[in-house]
Amino acid sequence: MKAVITVIGKDTVGILAKVSAKCAEYNVNVTEVTQSVLQDMFAMIMLVDISRINKDFSVLADEMNDLGESLKLSIHTMHEDIFNSMHKI
Repeated sequence: MKAVITVIGKDTVGILAKVSAKCAEYNVNVTEVTQSVLQDMFAMIMLVDISRINKDFSVLADEMNDLGESLKLSIHTMHEDIFNSMHKI
């Protein structure tokens, strides 16, 4: 099982490290990352493997949202089933 994590906001040092650390805390493996910085805006999309997650997925999603709020970023975590349903043609 996979999930997609998106991060958008003002660029600061350590965003990738903090999001990755939260993933590691939940035994979630980061499999792909793409990120861009446009002037001072940071955008990142992560594909993560949640097959060995050690808590409920909704807890991870809430924690990522809280992390985003504390860093003044928008962090959204979406299960791949929802992502795929939203993006089917």
